[in-house]
Amino acid sequence: MKKELISERSDRLQKLEKIKEKGINPYPARTKKTHTTQMIKDSFKKLESNKTKVIIAGRLRGKRAHGNLTFLNLQDGSGKIQAAISKKDLGADSYKDFTKLIDVGDFVEFTGNCFTTHKGEESVLVSDWAILSKAINPMPEKWHGLKDDDERYRKRYLDLLMNDELREIFVKKSKFWDVTRAFMKANGFFEVETPTLETTTGGAEANPFKTHHDDFDMPVYLRISIGELWQKRLMAAGFEKTFEIGRAYRNEGSSPNHLQEFTNMEFYWAYANYKDGMKLTRELYIEIAKKVFGTTKFQTREHVYDLNTEWKEIDYRDEILRQTGVDVIKTSKDEIKAKLLELKVKYEGDNRERLTDTLWKFCRKNISGPAFLVNHPKLISPLAKEKDDNPMLTERFQILIAGAEIGNGYSELNNPIEQRTRFEEQQKLLEAGDTEAMMPDWEFVEMLEHGMPPTCGFGFGERLFTFFVNSTIRETTLFPLMKPLETHLTNKGETHLSMKKNTEKQMVVKKIKLGDLGINQKGAEKLLEANVKDNITKLHMIETEAIMRALATHFGEDKDAWGIIGLLHDIDWETTKNDIKNHTIKAVDILKNAGANKILIESIESHTYGNKECGAYPDKERSTKLEYSLVAAETITGLIIASALMQPDKKLASVKLSSIKKKFKQKSFAANCNRDMIREIEKTGLELVEFFEISLKALQNISNKLGL
Repeated sequence: MKKELISERSDRLQKLEKIKEKGINPYPARTKKTHTTQMIKDSFKKLESNKTKVIIAGRLRGKRAHGNLTFLNLQDGSGKIQAAISKKDLGADSYKDFTKLIDVGDFVEFTGNCFTTHKGEESVLVSDWAILSKAINPMPEKWHGLKDDDERYRKRYLDLLMNDELREIFVKKSKFWDVTRAFMKANGFFEVETPTLETTTGGAEANPFKTHHDDFDMPVYLRISIGELWQKRLMAAGFEKTFEIGRAYRNEGSSPNHLQEFTNMEFYWAYANYKDGMKLTRELYIEIAKKVFGTTKFQTREHVYDLNTEWKEIDYRDEILRQTGVDVIKTSKDEIKAKLLELKVKYEGDNRERLTDTLWKFCRKNISGPAFLVNHPKLISPLAKEKDDNPMLTERFQILIAGAEIGNGYSELNNPIEQRTRFEEQQKLLEAGDTEAMMPDWEFVEMLEHGMPPTCGFGFGERLFTFFVNSTIRETTLFPLMKPLETHLTNKGETHLSMKKNTEKQMVVKKIKLGDLGINQKGAEKLLEANVKDNITKLHMIETEAIMRALATHFGEDKDAWGIIGLLHDIDWETTKNDIKNHTIKAVDILKNAGANKILIESIESHTYGNKECGAYPDKERSTKLEYSLVAAETITGLIIASALMQPDKKLASVKLSSIKKKFKQKSFAANCNRDMIREIEKTGLELVEFFEISLKALQNISNKLGL
């Protein structure tokens, strides 16, 4: 916290106490306000000529003293207006109190009459005033505004207060959805609400947020689409046109076009197909553009486009072939990967669906649009109806604008047998580790077996709005999610650490050096050779050593000491793997006989603390940075090595950080790697993703030693 801010804050706190001493409540519950600033501006001449008394309330945005006269700028939700107070009209004491105790940023109430200054500015001459809320912290101008994006998003209330253009963006965003809703209703669509908590996340391919339903004792997920499978059920129920505007949630990374929480709209239209949907959505986009922005011409980054032109149709397969020379229908998976490598495009996963989609994403960035992308392969469209003339393709369309898909629709698949087959394919992808594959909904298949009419479905989201205003979804979100800060100011202006609310014990700070162990590196390696013959166990211990060394370097600890602890942590495994109860118990004798000190022995014992099946301390908890690191390090090795073995070349160098993140979330992958133990690294203050990165690099650095 800057010294000038602390000083000003302290000064304002003193003024607050003086206000209280005068018997004034600095935070009253109500105001006598009669007019907004806009109401005064709209009727100023009449109010001035009739000498009508007005009472206005708002935040004080400016204060300019000229002797016994002070000009003020007051802002409320409708705008700003100038006010003036004078010693003559208020009286000496009231004028002094105002000028000495009221600051820019305070909320105040003014009573007075309208008048025009000699410079012709419409103003209010104040005859009485009241404090509505004393601001303890100063306005951003005091430290040259909010420049840092993190600070702007964290203090969005100040960002909006200071930036009229930003506030206008959110006014337009509200109108954006108003126009959408009005258009849908005008076209006969019925607005519905569908569940946001689901037992399966159908309707899209994305990684969901998962939680637990205590009453039903089952896992549930935040929805990733706006009720797609629910609205289709409504088609079966006899509704013919439905739509919903709501929030969706995807537990994935952030980018200029992606957040984990966002607003989308989806509609479903019985007895219509994707061609009908294309016609209606073009009309919708043009309607939004005209009524919200007053134009159909836009520029989004380097792309310039006009919605009020013909929207050409672009063939998915042909466009990829034209741009890359790859026929995604006939080309093998390995050839697609080779082309991606040639194009220097990063890709994840090893299934054809994900590789094909990645290749398309490379191509789409070159298309300004507006255009309709059509003829998608069935492989990447698990809910779309196949084309009659080519069952390899689907009746699907996506709206292309500024190098991105801004809307997705199709003739909905209503063949229950085909839907079951496609869900089974998605299930295989999930089981193979693709966390973004669609989660099957077998009850939905049952619904289809009862019959659903031919239906067109379509969805788009607030990304369209961000493109129209040439911004990002984070910038156009009122309160984007931020990691909480851990500091706060006391009433005296002192900075204190704010403890996070939890029930965990405070971490013990305990430095360990090589000399504390009683065994050096050479002695540890001899001990390993003497007690561990199984190569898999030996490699696991070497892997743990490497990660512990890397963690020690990160934390500023003794890497040789931490490395030895990692290397020897399973020193008794060959003698206890069939007698697991004694794991780490028999290690004590091995270590003592080798000259190990108490610190080394206790550190190794710690990785079985709390384990009811092995070790001597089933009720003991880990409490030091080293202990948390050891249990996390020795457990993460299994996840990373398993990920390497999943690669086509079975090499650690091919493992990507993003893959580790996904595999961690998929508990069926390397199921023996206890995720809770890995998460203990967070108790050191190290974020999970950073731990993954450190661990992966540590193992990649010794890949030759590991044969991977």
